Amino acid sequence: MSTLSLQEAELPLAADDFSALEERIVRAVELVKHERGARAEAEKNAARLQSLMDAQAALLEQAKEQLRTLEREREQVRQRVERLLKQIDEIA
Repeated sequence: MSTLSLQEAELPLAADDFSALEERIVRAVELVKHERGARAEAEKNAARLQSLMDAQAALLEQAKEQLRTLEREREQVRQRVERLLKQIDEIA
């Protein structure tokens, strides 16, 4: 067999290898595109959740301040009631 006929026999194998490589590259590109889309979506969700968390933190701080104010008012009312009761006791 001549070297020319050996080279011709190797060409279809090389073409098959090239097609398989091309197919793998196309799949890899599709996978990268998909993963980039998923990452962008995850980053978008993370930003949205961070925004919600910041808003909730602000509301929590507001509620804490309101609670402190109400506790101070309650203490003032308690002291006033105790003074009034003391005055009533002194009358009796």
